[in-house]
Amino acid sequence: MTYIAKPKISHPGMPKNKLGLTSRDYEGAVSTLCAGCGHDSVTAAIIQAVFELGIEPHMLAKMSGIGCSSKTPAYFVSQSHGFNSVHGRMPSVTTGANAANRDLVYIGVSGDGDSLSIGVGQFVHAIRRNLNMCYVIENNGVYGLTKGQFSASADIGSKPKKGEANNQEPIDAVSTALSLGATYIARSFSGDKEQLVPLLKGALMHRGFALVDIVSPCVTFNDHEGSTKSYAHTRQFYHHVIDIDYIPPAEEIKAAYAEGEAMPIQMHDGSTIVLRKVDRDYDLTSRASAFKYLRERFNAGEITTGLLYLDESRAEMHELMGNIDTPLSRVPYERLNPGSAELKKLQGRYR
Repeated sequence: MTYIAKPKISHPGMPKNKLGLTSRDYEGAVSTLCAGCGHDSVTAAIIQAVFELGIEPHMLAKMSGIGCSSKTPAYFVSQSHGFNSVHGRMPSVTTGANAANRDLVYIGVSGDGDSLSIGVGQFVHAIRRNLNMCYVIENNGVYGLTKGQFSASADIGSKPKKGEANNQEPIDAVSTALSLGATYIARSFSGDKEQLVPLLKGALMHRGFALVDIVSPCVTFNDHEGSTKSYAHTRQFYHHVIDIDYIPPAEEIKAAYAEGEAMPIQMHDGSTIVLRKVDRDYDLTSRASAFKYLRERFNAGEITTGLLYLDESRAEMHELMGNIDTPLSRVPYERLNPGSAELKKLQGRYR
């Protein structure tokens, strides 16, 4: 695969983050995806998220499997670590990398085919272990690299460019993650950068498994009339469940205002946001309520977006395993080697 590097030219007046870097410093190679592909919009949102968070490029690890979506890591943060694994195996490779070096920030970019078909077992166990990573699914309902066959996320009644409509039940990544115990669950649309960037920032900073399922239309095979993953259909049935923004930990900002009212709040960086209270019946900390709400909206034909569930109380993988704080990759060999006496004890149990 050939990658075309972008020229490192930027305007001297471009904004810089806390590291003194511009957004250009977080870019990667020139995209080879189809013009108009939703995945490129996701790339732009990831670049903005890591830039605004001020993540050091060499502290980011980008992981992927196989598919159009799995080409995405080549297009952002070229100075970071990266691993393109085999089809459906990104979660286990990320688990191994995280076990060896827990200090890195892990982001895995996958697709609906890569995660919900051949890789669904890997997806399940990454959630079960509460692996500390941001797991992005670029969801277009088809296999783009093999000419547009339906994937496991294709909705009933969705029509392909050629052939019969889909009659099989879809696997919904969000509902699946919710039922399996994921601790941060969000869904967005590739064309809604205003909503997507804060969701990605929250996922990157979350301690544990964070899923961001992104409806990302395939302009070549699944952006026509009759598709439920097209730009037109998504915009028509787009339903925000809650408006959020990501604010890094700092001194608490308090505000009191009634439901339905709006109030401007000055943030720590001097900027101002306007908060508006939304549906008081939605509780993003209740797994049962969130699951019920998602099914109701799904049955109504709506695409629910926003931060859908959050649990900050569950221990992540290293805490569950009782691992030491020092990354294993930095532990001297002498400490990792148990010695011949301990090995004999272990072997003795099997004789």
